[in-house]
Amino acid sequence: MAEAARPVRASVLIVGAGPVGMTMAIDLAQSGIDVAIVERRPAGAEPRQRCNHISARTMEIFRQIGVAEEIRDAGLPHDFPQDVTYVTSMLGYELCRIPIAARNDTFGSVGYADSGWPTPEPPHRCNQMYFEPILQRHIVEEDRIRHYYETEIVAVSQDVDGVRATGVTADGTELAFEADYLVGCDGGPSLVRKAIGARFEGADALSRTRSTFVRAPHLLKMLPHKPAWMTWFLNRDGWGNVVAMNGDDLWAFHLWLPPHLADFDDLDPVKAIRSAIGSDTEFEILNIDDWVGRRFVANKFRDRRIFICGDAAHLWVPFAGYGMNAGIADAWTLSWQLAGAVKGWGGPRLLDGYDIERRPVTDQVSRHVMSIALSHFDVNFISNPPAELYAQGPAGDAERAKAGRFFYDVNVGQFASSGLNFATYFEGSPIIAYDGVAAPAYDLTTYRPSTVPGCRTPHLWLPDGRSLYDAMGRGFALLRSDPMVDCAPLIEAADKRGLPLRLIDIPAGGGDNPYDFKLVISRPDQHVAWRGDTLPDDPGAVIALVSGAAQ
Repeated sequence: MAEAARPVRASVLIVGAGPVGMTMAIDLAQSGIDVAIVERRPAGAEPRQRCNHISARTMEIFRQIGVAEEIRDAGLPHDFPQDVTYVTSMLGYELCRIPIAARNDTFGSVGYADSGWPTPEPPHRCNQMYFEPILQRHIVEEDRIRHYYETEIVAVSQDVDGVRATGVTADGTELAFEADYLVGCDGGPSLVRKAIGARFEGADALSRTRSTFVRAPHLLKMLPHKPAWMTWFLNRDGWGNVVAMNGDDLWAFHLWLPPHLADFDDLDPVKAIRSAIGSDTEFEILNIDDWVGRRFVANKFRDRRIFICGDAAHLWVPFAGYGMNAGIADAWTLSWQLAGAVKGWGGPRLLDGYDIERRPVTDQVSRHVMSIALSHFDVNFISNPPAELYAQGPAGDAERAKAGRFFYDVNVGQFASSGLNFATYFEGSPIIAYDGVAAPAYDLTTYRPSTVPGCRTPHLWLPDGRSLYDAMGRGFALLRSDPMVDCAPLIEAADKRGLPLRLIDIPAGGGDNPYDFKLVISRPDQHVAWRGDTLPDDPGAVIALVSGAAQ
């Protein structure tokens, strides 16, 4: 009898090599952790075209793993407007325009809806078909990542010693995997979510959309208005949006299925696209993707050694790409915690932080997104637009101005969402040293930088011109705004634990500088873990708490 092949062994096994799984794999590998990542699709498969927007928070994460500059250089041309417009058709009336800087003007831009981001990395509008291959190339190039494409995980199990998984390759070969931890980044149908007994809870069928990827070689030159990254159209025949993919001939038409149509087969994509354009200009349909907008969040993100991230953990209407961006935020929180557990400086409570921190935040974000979607989808208005909207003369002008004000006011927040990007607050975590001060209230567009433990570590530009995030690196950082405070006992306590802690002197607070405490400990995911004006009475106890070793 032939001897069975030895199992593939890694510290962390990731199921699913989409943007979420790949981001986690790269971060873990750069942190010195051996990773195996398994993906059903072939390595050379055409990338998905779903996500069109990379949030500022995700760009910060991409900066930390060293891919932000490369990704920012992908997608639309440098001078292509990244505006959002609302029109009757692409060749018809423009109702309003939300101005967003082209890539040439992203840094230091003023006069745009999304100006003044408190970050070294503002948002980037780029389709997934362009940035996913960049992440994949880094996966292949990382020595600590073993990748298994065209392989489907069909079973997972765990015990006190580790996890096991069975994979089947495209040719039917069975592979065995063993790891300390397993992370399911395997999308909405997630086998991993089902394996841990988690279930989706929320609202089903909020919207139905047919996404149609099109090559239209003459459309750009036909536009009567300045082009835009995203164009929403509303006319008697339909409602939806068009995304400029490459600033030339590739476009994605997202066509809303109105309530009176029973299913997607009742929507003629050719007729709908011609209506959206306002002309029968030449175009070629490259592919069609039908999907239903939902608001689902899993009732748990973890079972012992197995975790879920991204669409495996939550699904919602993909306004402004919040789904993928929320998934990458999941991965960023979990990755450093897994690294701490594998390296040994993480205590038994470290991994408890993931579900406690991410699940309530995810539920809150999903409700923000749903509220945008419901306000955006005024079903009566978009199903029965007033005739005056398309009429020439003063009555038509007045109706279009009214509609333009409505669309601008309701939607500008989702494209300038500093609150949603940066105001994430982790409440009730066992690895954060709270001090009884409430985090600042926020909404979609409101962000007030704060050092309240659990908040995002406020970004600063240091006197030498560096980003504070660059200076902090990938471990914990002790931020000191008073150089007279002797931090040696705290640093020694961290060294004793093996916890990576870097001391960084920063300017004292005041004015726009929110550092109102002399000492702040920032976690590897740029969230505040502890703060104080003096050293704690027991530095070892603080280090034990933030590392998950406190009893």
